[in-house]
Parts: sequence; structure tokens; C-alpha cells
Amino acid sequence: MKKFSIGIMVIAFALVAAGCRREPKYSEVPHIEFVSLEKVDNGTGHDSQAELTVYFQDGDGDIGLDESDKNPVFAVDSPYYYNFFIDFYEKQQGEWVKIDLPTPLHSRVPHLSDNVPESIEGKLTIVTYINNPFSPYDTVRLTCWLVDRALHHSDTITTPEIIVKK
Repeated sequence: MKKFSIGIMVIAFALVAAGCRREPKYSEVPHIEFVSLEKVDNGTGHDSQAELTVYFQDGDGDIGLDESDKNPVFAVDSPYYYNFFIDFYEKQQGEWVKIDLPTPLHSRVPHLSDNVPESIEGKLTIVTYINNPFSPYDTVRLTCWLVDRALHHSDTITTPEIIVKK
């Protein structure tokens, strides 16, 4: 009987201790911050791609899409087919001009957590194009934002400018 009581006390203590552990709580609206934008060396002497890394937080962990997510809100022709959005800007005569490239730079970030809802944080790295082959301008920057499955938009961040070797 004494072993049984001790066993119950150990289990009760473990449950209380687990209940006291606090997970970080973030907003259900995703938050992103710029980390880096680094050129990818393709060996040609010309720049074409870069790795964009952002830090993210999400309070309910509902970031990410599966390949099978094609219902109307995430369908190919929907604005939310992608969940990581990137806009491309060129510096033209000292002014930033948004360029609509023939192929969008947006991405589909996969599920980041199988334990929804839970607070999550981490870094995302997206490989993206940085060279507009239809333009002579060599100074570019990107703006980007993340959208979760509940269609909450993160804040929009802007990268520092980067000089592209044409």
C-alpha cells in the first residue's frame, strides 16, 4: 500500500510540474523579422538567386500548407495558393519601383507543426530569384509576408538592398 501511495504522489507531482511549465505564447497572427539575404553562388559570375531567411513566431502553429491543400481558399487560382509572399523592387534612378515579374517569387511553406494549436517559432529560409533578366538595373530589395491557415497576415518586412551581378 505504501508503494502505491508513493507512486500516486510521484505521478501527481509530475502532472503538477508539467502543468506549471509555460510555453511561450505569441499572437495567433504570425510575426516575422528579417534575418538575412545571401546570394547563392551559381558558378557563372552572374547572380540569379539568394537565400532569404526570416525569423517567425506564431501563437497557434497553423503555418504551412500540404501539397494536397487545394480546397477553394488554397486552390491554384486563389490568392492564397501561396502562403509566403515576396514582392520584387528595383532601384531605378534613385526610386524603388515594384516590378511584376513574369513568374511570381511567392512560395508554399509546408506545415511547420503537427501539434496545432501550439506556439511555435523558428527560422524559414526561402530560395528566391534576385535578378530581373529583363532589366538593366542591378540594385534590388524584397518585401515579404507570411499568411497562416486562418488567413492571418504577418507584418510585412523589407530586406536591405542587394547589388546583383548582371
